This record gives sequence, C-alpha cells and structure tokens, in this order.
Amino acid sequence: MPLMTTQTSSPAATAGHQTALTIIFAVSGAHLLNDLLQFLLPALYPLLKDNYGLNYLQIGLLTLGQQITACFLQPIFGLRGDLRPNPYSLALSLTIVTIGVLGLAFANGFTWLFVAAVVMGTGSALFHPEASRVARMASGGKLGFAQSLFQVGGNLGTAFGPLAAALILIPMGQQTTAWFLIAGFAGIALLTYVGRWFVEHQRQAATRPAVMHKKPALSRNRLIVAFVVIGALLLSKFIYIEGLKSYYAFFLMEKFSLSAPEAQLYLFLFLGSVAAGTFIGGPIGDRYGRLSVIWVSILGALPFTLLLPYLDLYGTAAMSVMTGLVLSSAFSAMVVYAQELVPGKVGMIAGFVFGFAFGIGALGAAAMGALADWIGIIPVFQICAFLPVLGILTIFLPRTAELHPEAKEKLA
Repeated sequence: MPLMTTQTSSPAATAGHQTALTIIFAVSGAHLLNDLLQFLLPALYPLLKDNYGLNYLQIGLLTLGQQITACFLQPIFGLRGDLRPNPYSLALSLTIVTIGVLGLAFANGFTWLFVAAVVMGTGSALFHPEASRVARMASGGKLGFAQSLFQVGGNLGTAFGPLAAALILIPMGQQTTAWFLIAGFAGIALLTYVGRWFVEHQRQAATRPAVMHKKPALSRNRLIVAFVVIGALLLSKFIYIEGLKSYYAFFLMEKFSLSAPEAQLYLFLFLGSVAAGTFIGGPIGDRYGRLSVIWVSILGALPFTLLLPYLDLYGTAAMSVMTGLVLSSAFSAMVVYAQELVPGKVGMIAGFVFGFAFGIGALGAAAMGALADWIGIIPVFQICAFLPVLGILTIFLPRTAELHPEAKEKLA
C-alpha cells in the first residue's frame, strides 16, 4: 500500500517540488542581486581611498556602517516575520537597497558614503531572514540543500563584485555605480513574484491543521552554551572572510605591487571559492550531519590561513581559494543547525545568525583597519590567520541525539 500511495501521488508531488525549486532559485537569484549591490561599496574601496583620502580605519567604518545595521535589525525583522509574515517585505528590502546604491553613486565624501552604506545595510537586514524563511518553506525537507542554494546566490553576487570593480567601477568612476540600479529593479520584480507565491502558500497553509512546534529539547543553560559557541564559530569565520573582502586587494597591492584591477581579479577567485564551498556544504550536511561539516570547515581552514601570508603570488592565490572553499562550507549547516535548536523560530534564528555574522564581521573589519594603520596590512593577515583555531569549540555543541531524543527513542 505505501508503494501504491507513493506512485499515485508522485505527479502532484513532482509538480509541487518543481514549483518549490523554482522559488528557491528565485530567492537565490535575488540573493545574488542583493549581495552584488552590497559589494559595490567594498569594490569601490581602492577608488574611494584615493578620491577622498580615506585611511584604513575609515574604510573599516564604512564596512561597519553597512553591516552593523544587519547585526541589530536582522533578528528584529526575523522575529517580526515569525509573528506577522509579510509576503511583500522582500520586494521592499530590494527597494531600500536600490535607494542606497543611488546614494553611493553620488556621495561626495565620507559622511554621505557612510549614510549610503547604512541604507544599503538596512535593506539587506530585511532581506536575509525573510528570504531564508522562504527557502526553508520551499525546501521539501531538504533543509541544507535549500539553504545552500539560497546562500550560494549571495556568494556569487559577492564574487561578481570584484569583476564589476575591475571592469567597470575603477576604470570608469564612482558614478557608474548608478548603472547597477537595473539590477535593483530586476531584484524587486523577482521578489514580487516570490511574494505572490508566499501569499498562495499562506492561503493553502490556512486550510490545513495548525502545526504544533515542539519545544526545544535542550535546557535553557544548554541552549545558551550552544549559541555562545555558534557565535564564536561565526566570529572566527566572518572576521576572516570580511577582512579578506575589505583588505585582500590592498594586501596583494602592497606585497606584490599589483594594480587595483589585477588585485580585484584575485579577490574574485577567493570569493568564487567561497560560493563553491557554500553550495557544497549544505547537501553534505544533509547527508553526513551538520556537526561534521562544522568541524571540518572551521578547523580544516587553519593550515591554509596560516600559510597564506608567507607564500608567493600564486601560492597566496591557491591558499585563498582553499581557505574560501573550506571555511565557507559550514554556513548553511550552521543556519539549519541553529534553527533546530529553537523550533518554530525560523526567521528570528536566521536573523540572529545572519545578523551576528554580519555585525561581528564588520566590527572585525573595522578593527583590522585600525590595526593596519598602525602596523601595516601584511602583519594583520599574519595575526588573523589564527582565527580558525576557535573551531575547536565545536566540541561543546549538542549532538544529534540531544537535539532529537525522539529519534533515539524510536530506534530503541
């Protein structure tokens, strides 16, 4: 009988799966556009540094202004979405980002650059928890795969940023940023389509019995320890990655005397490896366990980060690719793992993870900038190479048997 039931329902299931996959690709595409627009600011850093006489600390503060809004606002937006979902808040998020891009194109000094950075960060803060929620709703149970596919869109958008800098922004000037308003309008249209699907999904959900979310299997103290450890792991990952986003081009220019466009191409290689690692990590986590991916991802990057500051140009490029590939593979697994810690709070937890990651990365980038003004950018990379050591803290995270005791009972 189960086999007959499965065969009878397969056409509908297949259609539903195709629709869901279309939605995941849509939010992933919108993520690509959002993060491409977000990366226009750091892509412009070499140009802005020369045009406005900015120091490394001011560059770090621009990163901080863009990302700290996400740190504070994403959990708030995520919780609000849990309590009162708004299908069209996604389209609103890209509208805010597009306004920020327009401001970035015509800013004429540090103050207005900072304002544009904050506006762009606010739009991104609204986008991430809601888009993560939609990806989860459309996952069909393949949570790691859905988060990876959603996340890799953002990583690809970030990776295209250096290409935009090398081919368009740096050769042609800051105001060419306005051309990317087209990408903003495309994202708004795409997310309006997703919003219509969201409305239909809510309508159908209202006709089904309400889902009772189980309570967290862990005690309050155990949850606190788990989230502190997740915070430390995010710190090790995102300070390093955000540092490379902001300063890797300067590191290459100083150490190897590359031009700004040449350095941006090497940055593209690093960010491309981040995208590949993000996509690989989610499905592996679905298959072999999320904790295994987290272990390998954070600690596994340590040999590459330690070697990177001491090699020649091609060795440095190779180590940056390996670092990006390994270090980025844990993020989708960490998002889904954190959501499993507190069932029923999908948006709030996604907002916390994205927000904390962005915020701590921005604070780290600002600190790296201040330190680079003092001791130089090359020693900063040598010091930050030790950040993946924090991966050892994974030992304190709850195992699957603790998170899902009911599964253990069924096996018994």
